Amino acid sequence: MIKYLIIDDEYIAHDIIKGYCDLLPNMQLMKSCYDALEAIEYLNSNKVDLIFLDINMPKLKGFEFLKTLSSLPKVIVTTAYKEFALEGYELNISDYLLKPFGFERFLKAINKTVSATNKTTQSIVDKNDSVSKSIFLRSNNKYIHVIIDTIQYIEAAGNYTKVITINETITIREKISDVIELLNDIDFIQVHKSFAVSKKHIKSIEGNRIFISENIIPIGKTYKANIIQLLK
Repeated sequence: MIKYLIIDDEYIAHDIIKGYCDLLPNMQLMKSCYDALEAIEYLNSNKVDLIFLDINMPKLKGFEFLKTLSSLPKVIVTTAYKEFALEGYELNISDYLLKPFGFERFLKAINKTVSATNKTTQSIVDKNDSVSKSIFLRSNNKYIHVIIDTIQYIEAAGNYTKVITINETITIREKISDVIELLNDIDFIQVHKSFAVSKKHIKSIEGNRIFISENIIPIGKTYKANIIQLLK
C-alpha cells in the first residue's frame, strides 16, 4: 500500500489527484493539506510514502517546505510553473507534473516513483530478504497492479505489447521499448526486436531459441551479444 499526502492550496487539485489515485489499486490517501504548515504538523507524528506537492502556496512555498524535512518521502511536484523544474530535481524529487496534466502522464509519474522506491529498498535489504517490485499497467479501461517477478517475457504486437506473466497475458497499448524502460534492466534483457525476457524465468537456451515454461522465444541476430553476456 502506498500511503500518500496531497499538499496544495487549490481544492480542485486535490479532487483531480485523489480521483486519479482512486483509479489505481494500493493507493491510500492519508491527509489533504491546504498549506505546508498543516503538512509539517501532520508529518511530525505520521509517515507517508509519497507526497504530491504544489510549489506556489501561501505561508510557506513548496520547496522551502521540503528543506525543513529531515526525512524525505518520495515527492511528485504538481505545479503550473515549469521554470522551477531544475530546482526540484536538485532536491531529488521523483517527478515534476505541469498543471493541467492528464491521467496518462500521472500514471507515468507513479510508475517512475514506484520503480525508484523498489530499487532503493532492494539496495538496503538483507540478501536473504525478498522485495516485491511492481508496476501499474493499463489494459483496456482498467489498471492492473503487476508484480514484476511474475512477468516471464514481453512481446511486441504492432502498436501493443503483450505482457506474459505466470498467471495471465496482459495486452497494453504501449511500445515494447517503453515497457522495457519501466522494467528493471537488471532483471530483463531484450533478445529480439519483438521480445524481452526475464532472466529468472529462462529454463534453457538452445541455439537461437530461449525456453521459458512451455514457450519458445527467438533470439534475433543483433541481440546475440546480450545472450553471450548473460552466459559469461
